[in-house]
Amino acid sequence: MEPKMIWGNLASDDLKATYEFYTKLGFESNNKYSSDENASFNFGKDKFIINFFKRSKLETDINGAIGHWKTQSEVIFSLSATTREEVDGWREKVIEAGGSVFSEPQNYEQGYTFCFADPDGHKFNVLYWPGM
Repeated sequence: MEPKMIWGNLASDDLKATYEFYTKLGFESNNKYSSDENASFNFGKDKFIINFFKRSKLETDINGAIGHWKTQSEVIFSLSATTREEVDGWREKVIEAGGSVFSEPQNYEQGYTFCFADPDGHKFNVLYWPGM
């Protein structure tokens, strides 16, 4: 069996802050799938969808508890950059948008990266890798 699509569903404690954060970073809102209980965004040229649901809604929908990611890790999404300077630019944009940097820009093998968290603690890294 092969799925037609894959997307991510994450919990948010403050949908307004989540919406503002990802809008400030320049991600495209997927208004078709947004409501007062969720915010949906397209990521990258392939338009990978990440839906952010109110925590209580998501817990009800999955019949289970959702972790609190400010102190834990769930998954780290990776965003590609085309230059080292672009990585540094992302860092500044993340801070301006209200995110937190938990790993400062640094060399990583032949590449360059840094890691940040959104207002709910969902983690991302921005990576420049020559030839990617």
